[in-house]
Formats: sequence, C-alpha cells, structure tokens
Amino acid sequence: MKTYELIAPCHFGLEAVLKKEIYELGYEITKVEDGRVTFEGDAEAVCRANIFLRTAERVLLKAGQFHAETFEELFQGVKSIPWENYIPEKGKFWVTKASSIKSKLFSPSDIQSIAKKAMVERLKQKYHREWFEENGAHYPLRIFLMKDEVTVAIDTSGESLHKRGYRTLAGRAPITETLAAALILLTPWKRDRILVDPFCGSGTFPIEAAMIAANIAPGLNRSFTAENWTNIIERQLWYETVKEAADLVNTDITVDIQGYDIDADIVKVARDNARRAGVEQLIHFQHRPLNQLNHPKKYGFVITNPPYGERLEEKEALPGLYSEIGEALLRLDSWSAYLITSYEDAERYIGRKADKNRKIYNGMLKTYFYQFLGPKPPRRDHAGKNQN
Repeated sequence: MKTYELIAPCHFGLEAVLKKEIYELGYEITKVEDGRVTFEGDAEAVCRANIFLRTAERVLLKAGQFHAETFEELFQGVKSIPWENYIPEKGKFWVTKASSIKSKLFSPSDIQSIAKKAMVERLKQKYHREWFEENGAHYPLRIFLMKDEVTVAIDTSGESLHKRGYRTLAGRAPITETLAAALILLTPWKRDRILVDPFCGSGTFPIEAAMIAANIAPGLNRSFTAENWTNIIERQLWYETVKEAADLVNTDITVDIQGYDIDADIVKVARDNARRAGVEQLIHFQHRPLNQLNHPKKYGFVITNPPYGERLEEKEALPGLYSEIGEALLRLDSWSAYLITSYEDAERYIGRKADKNRKIYNGMLKTYFYQFLGPKPPRRDHAGKNQN
C-alpha cells in the first residue's frame, strides 16, 4: 500500500502529547515542529489518525514541498505536483487556507489564487480538458510558507477534529476538545483516580476524561472529508477503522469524574453534551459554587479552566476568585491541581507557586498551564490494598 507523509497540526506547546499519541498508534514520526507533527502512514493511517487522535487539530496529506521566493516559483512549484494522483477529473479543489511566516510571499489571497491556477493548468494537461465541473468529492488544500519553504497539503479531516459532535452549545469561554484532551494527557491522571472540574462550563474536561477512561475514540461519531476520496482510500478501510474503534469502547467501568459550575443552565448543557458523547453515566455534574469545593477522598485531581478576565468588568473579580481557588486547594491538601489560564497573577492570589508551569497558546492567546502537585498515593499490593 502507498505510503504518504501526513501532517497533524496541534496547539503550540503540546507537540509532545501528540507525538506520543502517534507513536502509540504505531506510526513513524519524521519531523516535529512548532504546532505540527509529521509522520508516515498509508491510506489506513489516514482513517486511524482521524478517528483515534485526541489532540490533533486535523490530518493533512502532504502533496509537495519546494522553495519559492516569487509568485512564478510558487506557480511552477504547485504545477509540478502530480495532482492527477490525488484529484479525480470531477473533484472539487480549492486552497482553503494559506499562511506565511518569515517569507517573501505573504499575501494569503494571492497565494491561494496562484496555487489554484497552477493546479488547473496541471490538470488541464493531464485530463485534456479546458474546464472542470468540480461537482465530485472535495479536496480542500492548505499551504504553509516558512522561510520561503512551501508545503502543500490536502485536508483529509474537513471540520477541525476538535468538533467531536457532542458539543452543540458551549459556555462563554469554552476550551476546545482537543486542548482539553491534551491537558488531561499531560497529567498523571488515570481512571482509578478522582477528577473534579469546579468550572466545568459545558463539560469539556469531564467529558474528554470520561472518553479517555472508556476508550471512546474522539472521531467515532463524526464524518471526514476523505471518506469520499475513493480514488485514494477504499471505503472499506473507514468501515474497518470504525469497527476497530467501536470494539475498544468499554463504558462498563467505575470512575469518579465530577463537574461543577455556578451557572445552573450551563450545567444542564454539560449533561446534554455528556449524553451525546455517550458518557453521561460516567460523570456527576452539579450546580455548585467554588466555595463548596471539597471531597472526603484523598489524592484526587482538579483539572480546570477558570475565568481569565478577558472582559474588563471581570478583571476586578479575579483576585478574589483566585484567592478562593487557593483556599479550595488548602482544603484538598493531598490533591493535585492543574489550571489553564491567561491570568498572570494566578500564583500570587492562589498563594502558592506552581510546581510546574507550561506556556501554551490557546489560539492567539498566551496561556499558562499551572501544575500544583500533591503527594503520590501509597502504592498498592497485588490484592489492591495500600502498602505502608
């Protein structure tokens, strides 16, 4: 089976998490860059990466790479790519996004327009046609320029992979599903440990945690653009991958995952989202304010996305809010807490310096993933009893 170079973009700062996921799927990584991991795989890998990867934003099939400092070089470079190997005669193709960093060519609209013309010229020669209906399967392209190196790739995913299909409504400042999954995977949390999100909003952290615990592949209940690329990927491969994912699901598990929020309406939304994700029985959602955050058990995890104060009127409330977070962590003195926020005074008002701090870009917003580590629980013997 033909092997391709596949590119998986992700959030800046979380490349290592995605890299580990790709290795665990069994594929060889060829390059890791800021916000992007490249790996080798066949047509089946396109299906499996789309369905199984929790932290990738999409899966791109690399069509070509070349150097270009002028629009003529861009045109000739795109034209030299064997588009007839990817796009059938009736295929619909366009450049959905072009980005340029530290390159002489920087106008996205011009890059998009010239690339499209070059593709048309190539396919005219190959298919001996002057005009294309473009009423078949969709082949959206993405072009990246970095220091005059041009990478041209076809988007196999379509809608971003953070759209799992379960979240129809979100809170005022939602965290994406891919970012939530990546942050959970950055922690040592496992399904036998308690997890609480006291600012759960529409439920993304608890739902992603429950999906990880139950081994529910994030792309199991959605579709992908490349499903219609029957010239590249046999439809049977999609059916087989979906069956592989479905066979791995195990919701017959005991977990303690909880989500609280001060907004009763958004808690109802979270419950609905969990039901659509197939994990409502694994999560306990509750309308509860932060000052009631407590738990009788030890060694749990708080993983949360507290308010950042992006609006001016909210900024004034942040010192009090983060002080409350600090008080809650004192009550949960054997727990570990992980907070993502752009609030730079978070540690000051929590009253404790984080044991670890990771800078992560949430879109264009610079955020910090503060990690307050609690004591490790006692090791268990083979009978499941705690050892002293």
